[in-house]
Amino acid sequence: PSSFSAAFQEHLRHLRLLDFPCRLGSWVGVGRAQLWDMAWSCHCLSSLPLQGKSCHNARRRPRAEPAGLEEAVPPGEESPEVLLELLRDQHSPWALPPDCSPQDQLLREVAVLAPELLHGSRIFQVFKSLRMVDKGVEELDEGLLQFQQLEELILSANYISRVTSAHLPRTLKVLELCFNTVGDLQDLCAQPPPGLQHLGLGHNRLCDFSQEKHLTVDFWPNLVSLDLSFNSLTDLLGLVSQLATLPNLRILLLQGNPLTLIPTYRGFLVDSLPKLFILDDTRIWPDERLQFHSLAKQPELARSEARVVVSIGEMKGLPDPEAFQQPEVGPEGPAITYSYRVTYEF
Repeated sequence: PSSFSAAFQEHLRHLRLLDFPCRLGSWVGVGRAQLWDMAWSCHCLSSLPLQGKSCHNARRRPRAEPAGLEEAVPPGEESPEVLLELLRDQHSPWALPPDCSPQDQLLREVAVLAPELLHGSRIFQVFKSLRMVDKGVEELDEGLLQFQQLEELILSANYISRVTSAHLPRTLKVLELCFNTVGDLQDLCAQPPPGLQHLGLGHNRLCDFSQEKHLTVDFWPNLVSLDLSFNSLTDLLGLVSQLATLPNLRILLLQGNPLTLIPTYRGFLVDSLPKLFILDDTRIWPDERLQFHSLAKQPELARSEARVVVSIGEMKGLPDPEAFQQPEVGPEGPAITYSYRVTYEF
């Protein structure tokens, strides 16, 4: 699917909320004896390869109900406790795959304990956190606006190149978009969620936005954490002039950008952003601030150029020149010349 809504519906089908043991499906109301017979048959089929038993033997095995079940629930119903046990047991044929999120498990348990909350459009009100990672999403459509209680949205590892802020719930506090193809912030900054505290844009295609002031307090008054790592940012001075307007910024990730090669990169940022607490996953201590004190007043040191020193300690797998070359004999004795060429691409 290319749209968020299509990917979300496919995700719900993957969770099988309409199937046993969730209580949204047509199986609800089936007699308890029939239900347990159906459940046991599914269990035998799913566990057959692991136990190495024939289908004939599995069918002849006596079907035992949990102790006290017949006393705990009325006739024709299955207890929520038994259904939850089938969902939570990692060896159960109805257990979720290991890569599913806690939110997925919670949603299935809600389908057992309070299925009325998931009927129709009510299901969107259950979500406060939604994780849609590697689901093939290309477009954030208006379907997102149905999540009126959503506070955390994780859309990593998709194919999103454009983020239309008008389609984002206004309740968002966390928006994670790492490993996508976002190239600019113009659409995102049109109507950004006012209470957003974390914006994750690492591993995208962002270039310098010195002309468009998209990272200022005008758009992100409550931003605490910002991830811009592994993009193509080169303008350190232009970036700092915008980030300095964010009053609540405490965590900043810029590693993997060309501007981090500037020799005074870290010191200039530390001194320019006195409220910053963590830079590139490393805490800023008071002695480091003292070390770089007044560096922000010398912008000429933050030039857009870098020097890279490469030291080669050992090289393996090179051909031995003696195998195909005879040393030349001269007046000063034999001499062998070795020539190597190493190329680096940035």
